[in-house]
Amino acid sequence: MMDGIRTREKAEMSDTPTDRQRLRETYLRPAAERGASTARGLHHTALISGDVERTIRFYQDLLGFPLTELIENRDYVGSSHFFFDIGNGNLLAFFDFPGLDLGPYGEVLGGLHHMAISVEPAQWEAAVRRLDAAGVAYERHSGVSVYFRDPDGARIELIADPLGEMYGQRVL
Repeated sequence: MMDGIRTREKAEMSDTPTDRQRLRETYLRPAAERGASTARGLHHTALISGDVERTIRFYQDLLGFPLTELIENRDYVGSSHFFFDIGNGNLLAFFDFPGLDLGPYGEVLGGLHHMAISVEPAQWEAAVRRLDAAGVAYERHSGVSVYFRDPDGARIELIADPLGEMYGQRVL
């Protein structure tokens, strides 16, 4: 396994480009032919925190995402539900589950592979400098992406491309 991604045998991968092309032809409609989304946007994504204060220090103090609320989790007495502003009306939320001993982070089917958060290029450069200063390991890709793990192991990407773009290409 390489950084959470299993490598596949060459023979197993041989149909991937064909399958991708078939899926594009079957489901991807030109922008002018796509219906409007029924959603207003992502209200929040909720992750699990092993330590509330450590998570606050990482996301607010290191990454610059202000903590906006910290309340009790209605589903688990003693658990906290807390939120960070990641811009554009979007929130990143966390739960802690004290006493449950959930074990380490793992990439599983239906789970989080990574979360990409768009930041202005100047903020991206500043964040990379803060990651360096804090000793957080990271990988740069394509000149606009930096990948790293949060304190609980979730893979985070800060991307300097605008919302709706991926490496200079419109995806929205």
